[in-house]
Amino acid sequence: MHVCVYGASSRELAPNYIRAGEALGKELARRGHTLVFGGGTTGLMGAVARGVTAENGRMLGIAPRFFNVDGILYEACDEWLYTDTMRERKRLMEQRSDAFVMTPGGVGTFDEFFEILTNAQLQLHHKPLAILNTDGYFDLLLQFLQTGVEERFMNQATLDLFAVFTDPADLVSYLETAVPTASSLEENKPI
Repeated sequence: MHVCVYGASSRELAPNYIRAGEALGKELARRGHTLVFGGGTTGLMGAVARGVTAENGRMLGIAPRFFNVDGILYEACDEWLYTDTMRERKRLMEQRSDAFVMTPGGVGTFDEFFEILTNAQLQLHHKPLAILNTDGYFDLLLQFLQTGVEERFMNQATLDLFAVFTDPADLVSYLETAVPTASSLEENKPI
């Protein structure tokens, strides 16, 4: 399976986030999955990639050409796809992946994940989605999304399109066994 992982590129992350990212990469590689990611060498992108490398796994990096400067991209990728824009990058990541994982990150990570979630809601794909909630990083976001359901801005069916995990091994097991949710468009319409 090709698993797309979204995550931070920040160089200033606490060690607990880096350890969790490396553990996710190791777990993906041990189980024979290919990492699809933005190709970064720093932050959680780099941590997941180093985990994959540690277990001799495979990686596909997808990055815009303007990122191809010294120290930005993870050179050990098995394959590279270069794009002209960030939009094209996201499209290729979606096309080349069988499942999606959001690890802690910032606005770019949120953008990538919520676009994939929206596409699942619209039934443009039926691929499994998961969140690695390291040390409660996403607790407030998940609470906010639940408020959206309670206030009738969206249906619970939207939140049922992804699963949340604290353990990388449990997350990968979920991706391997998930039956994609094929809720009807009517169930997923905002109310």
